[in-house]
Amino acid sequence: MTSLKLLLRFAVVGGLVLLLLVPLLLIRGTIGERERYRDQAIERVAQSRAGAQSLIGPVRVLPWTQQREVEVVESGARKTELQTEHGYDLQMPRQLRVQGEMRPDERRVGLFRVPVYSWHARLQAEFADAAYSATPGRVYGQPYLALGIADVRGLVGTPNLRVDGRALPLQAGSRALEPTSKGLHATLPPLPDPRQGTLADGRKVELEFVLDGTRSLAVVPVGDDTRVALSSPWPHPLFGGSFLPNERSIDDAGFKADWAVSSLASAAQEQLRRSLRSEGGSVEALEVALVDPVDVYTQADRASKYGILFVLLTFVGFVLFELIKRLKIHPLQYLLVGLALAIFFLLLLSLSEHIAFWQAYLVSAAACIGLQGFYLSGALHSWKRGLGFSTLLTLLYGVLYVLLASENNALLMGSLLLFGILVAIMWITRKVDWYDVGTGLR
Repeated sequence: MTSLKLLLRFAVVGGLVLLLLVPLLLIRGTIGERERYRDQAIERVAQSRAGAQSLIGPVRVLPWTQQREVEVVESGARKTELQTEHGYDLQMPRQLRVQGEMRPDERRVGLFRVPVYSWHARLQAEFADAAYSATPGRVYGQPYLALGIADVRGLVGTPNLRVDGRALPLQAGSRALEPTSKGLHATLPPLPDPRQGTLADGRKVELEFVLDGTRSLAVVPVGDDTRVALSSPWPHPLFGGSFLPNERSIDDAGFKADWAVSSLASAAQEQLRRSLRSEGGSVEALEVALVDPVDVYTQADRASKYGILFVLLTFVGFVLFELIKRLKIHPLQYLLVGLALAIFFLLLLSLSEHIAFWQAYLVSAAACIGLQGFYLSGALHSWKRGLGFSTLLTLLYGVLYVLLASENNALLMGSLLLFGILVAIMWITRKVDWYDVGTGLR
């Protein structure tokens, strides 16, 4: 009977732990819902201003039209038809230099802050002379430069384009690049001979422009030799894409990053050609994003994953106290303390949307520890016992904050914490006669 009573008490506590999973899961669902609202805020800013930006080019395009005779069968009879085919030759720059400063700002949508930027860019591209050979029936058209921009609404003012030292006007539409990106194009002088010759115009391209965007900027390394240099006062960049910077420096004053990408190490040129032939597929790019250094929703979600551990450790402490001190604790008291532990994560989420995360954590932890200390001093019939449990909870909340702050070492520190707690429990109960302890239960 004694063992049965002890087993029953453990079963009741285990049932309460499972019951408290419900509010913890509801709180995690609320965190996910707030994240979706944040993402919707980003979409609203992107729709009203400009979205994430990407730059492709410039590339030199030589369109052509070709007529050829083909045999067709119609009503059982063979006849010859003249068909017209349209296409273009696409030439990548021999050297591409892209540099500029991303000047950050923020847009607010309700409670949410969305990082945006204005990219003050300078671009230089050099093209080699390209020979175009005579092909029966083919006539080459007027060449042009094409520049792909993901969201042309972000262009501020009129870009300044100079080709071979002469100013050229830009026109809307990227023409040949339309299947992958909207953008701009500039018409080059007509060819001296539309059937064969050498395309020499457009050897040197210089472009200055200001481009607004939201959060991220990508550059496709279409040059045989592509060099990109970006800087910004934003101190928390996230480098992504297919290429990380060769050199970078990040401090409180901002960041500087440099990329050097060769066509020998990148498949971007061939990927771009395939995508323009409607074969699909993505194109390699280098990317930098302006991110929030403390994503409160990610932090709150990570903290909530430890919620069941909080409840379990607190209940283990209660069980040990109840069995060793022979002091009965009602299951309803277990439940109330567990709910207070769960409410901490909801308080943390709601406060962190208004104040800094560490401040929200401090206020939430202080409120929950104070509430539980006050309640347990009555439930355990001693303010010293209530103070003792409050001290243990303070240590527990402190350890959790360290785990959240040390993202790279969270698994190691969490494992060591659990092992340390297990060692402490086994040390305290190493001489306990569990058969005798159970006699105190009624």
